[in-house]
Amino acid sequence: MQELQQHRQWMNYALNLAQEAGEQGEVPVGAVVVDAQNQLIARASNRKERDRDPTAHAEVLALRDAGRLLNRWHLQGCRLYVTLEPCPMCAGAIVQSRISQLIYGADDPKTGAIRTVVNLPNSRVSNHTPQVIGGILEQSCRQQLHHWFAQRRPPKPSVQTAQQTG
Repeated sequence: MQELQQHRQWMNYALNLAQEAGEQGEVPVGAVVVDAQNQLIARASNRKERDRDPTAHAEVLALRDAGRLLNRWHLQGCRLYVTLEPCPMCAGAIVQSRISQLIYGADDPKTGAIRTVVNLPNSRVSNHTPQVIGGILEQSCRQQLHHWFAQRRPPKPSVQTAQQTG
């Protein structure tokens, strides 16, 4: 039970980072890296738009910062929390970092590379398989993303409206 509470605590932290990213025009994804003593060592949110960098995903930025802080790329013993299932690029970075545990909120039905679309960590191309826990605060993570996208996309025309214009 205490472990689940810790997971929820850190996912809430990542959700707050994601909220800040969304307010800055970024897809709201937040990531947090904690060490084996449950201490925060890195945090990040998406920065693709602000940095004009296609690799500036929350996970990659958090892993980079954790490596710099620990002065090593090998993040064994650390946990990565992220609000959305990582994409193929981020899944590759997670495998390369040798992080011990990945905890994420919502599945990504379009680009999820942990279990939804593909399972990169368990594939033959992977030389490391972190322990994975999905679905922590899943509803909150999913709602945050849905709300953000709904604000930016025009509503789809109803069937009746489409028939009238056709």
